[in-house]
Amino acid sequence: QVQLVESGGGLVQAGGSLRLSCVASGIIFSSKTMEWYRQAPGKQRELVASITSVFRGGRTNYADSVKGRFTISRDNAKTTVYLQMNSLKPEDTAVYFCHVRDYTNWGQGTQVTVSS
Repeated sequence: QVQLVESGGGLVQAGGSLRLSCVASGIIFSSKTMEWYRQAPGKQRELVASITSVFRGGRTNYADSVKGRFTISRDNAKTTVYLQMNSLKPEDTAVYFCHVRDYTNWGQGTQVTVSS
């Protein structure tokens, strides 16, 4: 059974940084594309960043709204995916979820709140 446990969220001032972590279990982590989504109050969940498996080159992709500010990375030995978030803006406030592409499982998410 796939389990995803996110952590690292919190309250930060605009311009600050946070690093989110997600530990995955129940999958062959190294072979999966991993994703970070976020959902703000009253809005649909949106894809923020993704990283392919090592076998597919570990390619990264970002939503336009976070390009140049967020960095996704993975540690296959720790079955963990990270999201480094810099230059945070109030509009980044949301619950952040990690996700395994093509799976239906979701973790509990971690709240990120950016104050102006």
